Amino acid sequence: MGETLTKPAAVIAKEHYFSLSFVLSRVLNSGVIMSIEKNDHELKGLEKSITKLTKTTYVSLFNSYTGAIHGALWGQDIGHQASARLEHPSEQEKKFLNWLGITLVSQPQVKQAYVSIAVNGDNLHQLDQLVSEAGGRAPVLILDFTGLGFGPAAAIAVNDEKVWKKAERLKIFGAFDLQTMWTQEESEPDLQPAAQFNYRLSPLVAACVKISLLRRNSSS
Repeated sequence: MGETLTKPAAVIAKEHYFSLSFVLSRVLNSGVIMSIEKNDHELKGLEKSITKLTKTTYVSLFNSYTGAIHGALWGQDIGHQASARLEHPSEQEKKFLNWLGITLVSQPQVKQAYVSIAVNGDNLHQLDQLVSEAGGRAPVLILDFTGLGFGPAAAIAVNDEKVWKKAERLKIFGAFDLQTMWTQEESEPDLQPAAQFNYRLSPLVAACVKISLLRRNSSS
């Protein structure tokens, strides 16, 4: 006899179906598509919502939690053969840092690289409190929005401009690439990484997350 297959748990609980359908209908009726140039305001709108939520100066969006981790680390010059400390790292984080060639350490004198919050339908209304509790524990805050059900999405929130710039430089069609597409002039080439990654968040997903944040304290 083969192994018994079990039905995977639903990503979205039934009690959140109405909120999910409301967000999707609002976004789809707005005409948001995938165009990089035309709908960049959706990304900027989500960034603005996150800066207001986290009371930070800079936000960089990513299409995956691991992308946000990469940006948070690279932004702080934590790369191959460097060390980092995390509180209770998951297996996913351990494997990804190992792939990046970064050694996890537990010494308290090593600053914590980042704090992360996994946002979902159950804790969305508590997000302000969760962000407040995470404040000051690390130089970078990562918000993982994948649990909202619109697709992989995450963001880093920081007050250090250099961390933000280096994180943005990791992304193909990030803030700097969109500028140089038209000017053909590279700014601050010393911050350019050796390789870039397809970490750009879809404007469609960004719009869904943005509306979810705006409605996080709604009763329906």
